[in-house]
Amino acid sequence: MAYVGVVGPSDASADEIEAAYSLGRALGARGHVVVCGGLGGVMAAVSRGAAEAGGVVFGILPGSDPADANPHVTVAFPTGLGELRNGLLVRSSEVVVSIGGSWGTLSEVALAVRTGVPVLALRGWDLPPGPEPVSSVAEVLERLDALLASGPKTSTADGPATGFATGGADGPPSGPQTGSADGPQIGDAEGPPSGPAAGGPGRA
Repeated sequence: MAYVGVVGPSDASADEIEAAYSLGRALGARGHVVVCGGLGGVMAAVSRGAAEAGGVVFGILPGSDPADANPHVTVAFPTGLGELRNGLLVRSSEVVVSIGGSWGTLSEVALAVRTGVPVLALRGWDLPPGPEPVSSVAEVLERLDALLASGPKTSTADGPATGFATGGADGPPSGPQTGSADGPQIGDAEGPPSGPAAGGPGRA
């Protein structure tokens, strides 16, 4: 059993909903705990799939009311933290799977990369090295099995977890950034990182 974070937009496309549902069913059938934001879109779809397969869904909610959770969540955790709950979701997960893309999803992916949590990105942004792009739910499951088989990550007080992923607490992933202290960097409020990957989302 592993704690697998699944993140994605609440205004997901039909393809993203289908992928999230299929992934949820597979994770539930394998006995993994699905960790998600507990709301709609990708979160609701992966929750529904996992629940229908008899799995456990842990929903980390941005608000203070557990009733906000979608009906497929097993355990609703209302944080009252708003978007800050993204950090709790990432740090509760052994692997994070992102499906689609939105600014909230991008923040979760960035937090995972910076803290050493492996990320598998399905239909996501075209980003610097860090997230591992995958093309299908089947490939997600194949890579997930390989990552979990490689053993748990380890953390130290001076840096991020080691083992699964790239990136570190003292710097971004190894890909380039643009801009300077006087100008925007990749992913700032002026626009998306470098556009979505082929077939990926293009909305905020």
